[in-house]
Amino acid sequence: MLAIALVSCRDEKHETDDMDDESAIRKEMNLDGDDKVKVSDEGDKVKIKTDDKKIKIEVNEDGSVEKKVKIDD
Repeated sequence: MLAIALVSCRDEKHETDDMDDESAIRKEMNLDGDDKVKVSDEGDKVKIKTDDKKIKIEVNEDGSVEKKVKIDD
């Protein structure tokens, strides 16, 4: 039982830890190479543009996350 506890508490390194923000977002959201991703210098705003969608994610000053999705018809 002690072995199970030690294995479950180990620090696992995720593949996205070695990536920059844009690459991590592309991988996490399964984006194509021609989709546009823009991350602000502070990292609190992300804009993603695909062929049919525009996605904006922003962390407000109070820590809340605002998400907007616009779908082109």
